[in-house]
Amino acid sequence: MNDAIRGSQSSRAYSLGGLALMISLASILTALGFQYIGGYLPCPLCLMQRWAYYAAIPILFVAMALAVERPRVAAVLFGLAALAFLGNAGLGAYHAGVEWKFWPGPDTCAAVNAMPASAGDLLADIEHPVVRCDEPAWRLFGLSFAGWNVVICLLLAFLAFTAAQAARESRSNFN
Repeated sequence: MNDAIRGSQSSRAYSLGGLALMISLASILTALGFQYIGGYLPCPLCLMQRWAYYAAIPILFVAMALAVERPRVAAVLFGLAALAFLGNAGLGAYHAGVEWKFWPGPDTCAAVNAMPASAGDLLADIEHPVVRCDEPAWRLFGLSFAGWNVVICLLLAFLAFTAAQAARESRSNFN
C-alpha cells in the first residue's frame, strides 16, 4: 500500500511539474514571439522578467526527471522554481505599477532627452532605441505584458509549490 501512495504522490508531483514546465515554455516562447514576430521591443524590466523563466525551465525539467527516484531533491528543485516565479510575480507587479504611474521606474527605462553629441551617437540611438518601462506596448482585458506575467507567475508558483509538496509527501510515505 505504501508503494501505491508513494507512486501516486510521485505521479502527482511529476504531472504538476510537467504542467508548470509546459506553461513556462509557452510563456517564454510567447514573449519571444511577440518580440521577434510581432515587433514588440521589450524594455529593461521586461527582459529582467524573463530571467526566472530561463532559470526555472531547466530546474523544472530536472525536478521532473528526479520526481520518482529522488523525491526529496525534486521537492527542493520544485521549491526553487516556485520561489523564482514568486519573485518574478513581484517584479511584474512592480513593472505594472510603473506602467500605471503608481511609482517611478528605474533610470534604465527612461528615454534620454539630451541631444546626441555626434552623428555616430544619433545612429547608435536609432539602432538601439530605449524602450520605456512606463508605457505599456499592449493590453488585453486591461492587463499589460507585465500584468499578465504576474498572473502567470502566480499560477506557476502555485503549481511548483504543489509539486514540491507532492514530492515531499511521496518521500514521507516511503519511509
